[in-house]
Amino acid sequence: MNTSNLPQPAESKIAFDWRFVTPLYIGSALNPVNTSFIATALVPIAAAINVPVGQTAVLVAALYIACIVAQPAAGKLSEAFGPRRVFLAGILAVLAGGVLGGLGHDLATLIVSRVLIGVGTSTGYPSAMLLIRQRAESAGLTGPPGGVLGGLVIAGMATAVIGLPIGGFLVAAWGWQSVFFINVPLALVALIMAASWIPRDPPCRSIKTLRDLATRIDLAGITVFSGAMIALLVFLMSLPDPDWVVLGVVILLGLAFVWWEGQVSQPFIDLRLLGTNRPLILTYVRFALAMLCVYTVMYGVTQWLEIDKNISSADAGFIILPMSLISIVLAWLVSRLNLVRTPLIVSAVACLAGSAGVFLFTTATPILWIVIITAIFGITMGMCASANQTTFYTQVTADQIGTASGLFRTFGYFGSVASSALIAIFFNPDVSDQSLHSIAAVLVILSVVGLLIVIADRKIMALAKV
Repeated sequence: MNTSNLPQPAESKIAFDWRFVTPLYIGSALNPVNTSFIATALVPIAAAINVPVGQTAVLVAALYIACIVAQPAAGKLSEAFGPRRVFLAGILAVLAGGVLGGLGHDLATLIVSRVLIGVGTSTGYPSAMLLIRQRAESAGLTGPPGGVLGGLVIAGMATAVIGLPIGGFLVAAWGWQSVFFINVPLALVALIMAASWIPRDPPCRSIKTLRDLATRIDLAGITVFSGAMIALLVFLMSLPDPDWVVLGVVILLGLAFVWWEGQVSQPFIDLRLLGTNRPLILTYVRFALAMLCVYTVMYGVTQWLEIDKNISSADAGFIILPMSLISIVLAWLVSRLNLVRTPLIVSAVACLAGSAGVFLFTTATPILWIVIITAIFGITMGMCASANQTTFYTQVTADQIGTASGLFRTFGYFGSVASSALIAIFFNPDVSDQSLHSIAAVLVILSVVGLLIVIADRKIMALAKV
C-alpha cells in the first residue's frame, strides 16, 4: 500500500467537479440521516398506531438488518451491473419507502418502509466508492482522491450529528410522518442530479438470463449471508438474556456460507482472497472496534447522564455534540492529506485515553470534564474513519472496491450493534456509576486490542506517508 503519490490538485478538480460529487454525497448521507431521524419519532408513532413504545424498536432494528445485509450486496451489484444503475435503483427504493412510511397506519407497513429505506440507502456508499475509483483511474490519478473520500466521511458524520435535532423539529412541526416523507424531496434531488450528472454505465452484455444473474452476483451466497447476519443481530439484541438457539443458527449458517463460497466460481465474498489479504481484514477489525467504543460512549454515556445525573435529553445531546464536531474537522483534514499511519495511532491512543477517562466518571463529575472526555472520542471517530477508508481504498483492486466498501460499512454496523448489546448487558437491571465503570473497563480492553492491531500491522507502520 502506498499513499505517498498524491494526485495533483488540478487533476482532482478536473476529474471530480461539484456536479459529479454532489449526488454521491447526498446519496451517502441518506443512510445515517435515516438512522438518527427515527429516534425522535418512536414515541409518537407508538401512540398513533396504538402499540407499546417498546415494539417500535423494531423500526430501528429493521434498518440495521437491512443495512448490514444490503451494504456488501449493493457493492457486488455495483460491480456486476454498474454503480450508476445501482445508485439510481437505491434512490428509487428510498423514494418508495418514504412514501409508504408516510402513508402507513400500522407497524407492519412501517417495517416494510424502513426495510426499503435501509436497502435503498445502503447502495449510496459502495456505489459511490466504485464510481470514484473508476473516475480516478480513468483520469490517471496516482493516489486516492483524498478530498473526495473525505467528503463521503463528512457527509455521513455531519448528517448523523444534525439528524436528531432536525428529526425533533420535523416531528414537532409536522408529526411523525415527516421523518418518512422527508426522504421524498431528498431522494428526488439525488435522483435528478445523479441521472443528469453521473456518466452512464456500459451495457451489461455478460448477463442474459436469470440464471446468469444469480451466478454473477452469487444469489445463494447473498441469501445465506443474509440469514447469518439477521440471526447474529437477533442474538445480540437478545442480550443480556442470550438466545443460545439463535447463536447455534448463526454458527450453522456461517459454516454453510464459508463452504458455499469455497465452491462457486464467482463468490459474493471471495473468502479465499480475503484470507490472503490480511491487511484488509485488519482494517475492517480496526474500524469495527473503534466504532464499538465510540457508539458505546455516544449512547451509553448519554443514557447515564439522563438517568444517573438527571440531565435532560436535550442537554445530554449538547454535551456529546463536541465529539461529533471534532470528528468532522479531523475527518476533513486526514482525508484531504491522505494520512494513514499517524491518524490510526493517534485515534487508538485517544480511544484508550478516553475509555480510561470514562472509568473515572461519577455523579459528582463536573460537566466540563465529561465534555472533554467524550470529545476525545471525536479524535477516534474522525481519524479512524478517514484513515481506514483511505487504507482499504488502496488494499483492493477497482473491480473489488464495491463489495469491499460495503463490507467496510457492515463492520461499522457490527460495532454499532455490538455497542447496543454491551450497554444492554451492563445497564441491566439499572444504570449506575458502577455499571458505567464496568462498560469503561471493557472499553479499555478493546482499546488496547485496537492499539496493538495498529502497531502489529507492519505495512501501516512502514508507511513513509504519515
